[in-house]
Amino acid sequence: MGSILVGTASWTDKTLIASGWYPPEADTPEKRLRFYARQFGLVEVDATYYALPAEQTAASWAERTPAGFTFNVKAFSLFTQHPTPVKALPVDLREAVASDGAAKERVYLKDVDPAVADQAWDRFLAALEPLRVSGKLGAILLQFPPWFPIGRARKDYIVACAARVAPRRVCVEFRNKTWMTPENQEETLGFLASHQIPYVCVDMPQGYSSSIPPVVAATSEDLAVVRMHGHSDKWDSKDIYERFGYRYSEGEISEWAPKIRDLAAGASVTHVLFNNCYRNYAQVNAQQLEERLGALGTG
Repeated sequence: MGSILVGTASWTDKTLIASGWYPPEADTPEKRLRFYARQFGLVEVDATYYALPAEQTAASWAERTPAGFTFNVKAFSLFTQHPTPVKALPVDLREAVASDGAAKERVYLKDVDPAVADQAWDRFLAALEPLRVSGKLGAILLQFPPWFPIGRARKDYIVACAARVAPRRVCVEFRNKTWMTPENQEETLGFLASHQIPYVCVDMPQGYSSSIPPVVAATSEDLAVVRMHGHSDKWDSKDIYERFGYRYSEGEISEWAPKIRDLAAGASVTHVLFNNCYRNYAQVNAQQLEERLGALGTG
């Protein structure tokens, strides 16, 4: 049985701060992170999807958390083939993008000179060095979009991303159902296992074009990952709080605990992240899961 780390996909959300989960004395970003890190051993950084991080910021995260604390980091949107605002790029890279042709507010990876993408990757990884050096960098989450279907070119891209960041680790989450249809599940999991790339197991609403079934599988010996998105009936809403504003019941947590225990038998470390980030829902559910795992003799 490997170790299990439980945490949430945010510690800075405005509705979380307003919920009263933090004590009154945790009234600054520094104090809130220090408090969070006393409750959990894992957190996911979401801000890095929207903009390249700063090394100074990562250094402050490392300084404010205890030894053994782990940060998973969501990859910048450009790297996962999402539309990326040009203004999210550093100024010199914005200028390089603009010089390529007609001015655009948003660009995709296919629109960008490979040299610009290389520079963005280099800066992204360099900024995370304080976490890596301190032993606090977990996995870089590659969450691919609904328009990223199964295929050789996409597989090659995943392998290229994993090679680029090595020896750092990536984990892969899909939002296109072709990867995990009954006829493709074995192929997808076998592909990831052959490269020792962790598959991100998901719990999410079903019946949508982006829905992935809750398949629990370890495709890497050293790391397994689960992300809990909830079951909002407004999954296709553009309002992030409508999409993720779901609080798991204790019964649902109890159903997931043995699945996670079994998953942990196949990897050295298992990360479980609650992404139902509205008010204190994720934090409460994460604490409930820790308690349940403890009752099962794991964690």
